[in-house]
Amino acid sequence: MKKHLPGLLALLAIAMFSTPADAHRQEKKKHIEPVKAYHGGHAQEAGPYHLELVATDGELVLYVADHDDKAVSTEGGKAKATIQQGYEKTSRIEVELQPAGDNVLKGTGAFTINQNSKVMVFIKLPDHEAHAASFTPLGAKSGDGHRNSATSSHTH
Repeated sequence: MKKHLPGLLALLAIAMFSTPADAHRQEKKKHIEPVKAYHGGHAQEAGPYHLELVATDGELVLYVADHDDKAVSTEGGKAKATIQQGYEKTSRIEVELQPAGDNVLKGTGAFTINQNSKVMVFIKLPDHEAHAASFTPLGAKSGDGHRNSATSSHTH
């Protein structure tokens, strides 16, 4: 038994340290797939969320789900969207989004959405870090097998 003890300890150590790495690898693999858009909008991943933005002239609707596409409550949360037309900084419009249902944040304003529109959304839900995602509402939609050039990140 003493002769096999070092080998058993080595196997035990490998098993203990490989499981979290494998689980992390599985989690990373899961997020490689495009985020599906269930409401006809543009979907992006942002931290622990799948966000789908439905943008029309004068209204933004943001749907929030987890990575399993289960609705995440937006109660007590808030978000801010910055709409920009092309690269002109003077064309920026900010819209506050407020809870408007189980997993929905909604905001309205005097703006139009066109091919040059880019929307940056910052979302903060109670007891969670703030996260951001960039959308091109009338560009290539995610969930169709293509990843857009949009980005997502988290903020503190």
